[in-house]
Amino acid sequence: MSQAHKQHINIVIISISNPIKIGIYIDKVLFEEIVSDEMTSDFLPKFFDKILKEYSIDNIIYSKGPGSYMSIKLTYIFLKTLQITNNITILAVDGFYFNQNSPIKALGNRFFVKENDTITIMKAEIKNSFELPQKLNFNDFSNDIEPLYILNAV
Repeated sequence: MSQAHKQHINIVIISISNPIKIGIYIDKVLFEEIVSDEMTSDFLPKFFDKILKEYSIDNIIYSKGPGSYMSIKLTYIFLKTLQITNNITILAVDGFYFNQNSPIKALGNRFFVKENDTITIMKAEIKNSFELPQKLNFNDFSNDIEPLYILNAV
């Protein structure tokens, strides 16, 4: 099927924690949700190899952090490569967007917490869950796609 005749989609990637969640959106509405316990470095290439054969991707939105540093780095580099090679628009938002602003796992019993647009690290015992939006609102996402790394004070 030629690129012009492929269905156009948007993709949302939440890879800052396990499992990875990916949403495929048609007309801004969640069409399919993919969940994987695989490592980001293994899953993303397989997923995009398949998806690029079936669809034309208009935008990819990803959670740029905070969370797993390695997964954030891998996702960013992978998406930046897709942006350059396939002319796909990449957008980003912090991970709190996908979990109702709940704390996000850092290390051990420490969690990233966002209050008044400031992210800090605190001790907590919280189980958080990330959810893909049912409908995309592009006003919620930014062209600032640089990873969001929050480091512990030394």
